[in-house]
Amino acid sequence: MLIGQIATVIAAAFAGAAFFINFAEQPARLALDDRGLLRQWKPSYARGFAMQASCAVISGVLGLVAAWLSGDWRWSVGAVLMLANWPYTIFGIMPTNRKLNAIAEADAGPESRRLIVHWGGLHAVRTALGFGATAAFLWAAH
Repeated sequence: MLIGQIATVIAAAFAGAAFFINFAEQPARLALDDRGLLRQWKPSYARGFAMQASCAVISGVLGLVAAWLSGDWRWSVGAVLMLANWPYTIFGIMPTNRKLNAIAEADAGPESRRLIVHWGGLHAVRTALGFGATAAFLWAAH
């Protein structure tokens, strides 16, 4: 089913991007001084949010369509995991994002660093949701 395959590919792209952030980008940015860390995090977060939010919605909706068309509930599992990124981001991560975005670069210091370290842990949940959704979609495809 093409719709399910597309949902799977987009979920895998989401998971890969989220993993890259936690595995490569976050550790690299933590090596910067406090100002550089905050300066790098802000545009990276903004660009990543736009890309990952779109992937979560598109993959989730396509997963629901695949479940409806096939009558196979397993597609719904992947769809729910992908769509769970939205409420998790809004309620779990957004408060930290708002605090970080409110800090001026000149005011960067131990608190902004602590928040970015905390943000990385929160973001790891998004990575897990993406991999879980991809696994569920692969399960449904077979």
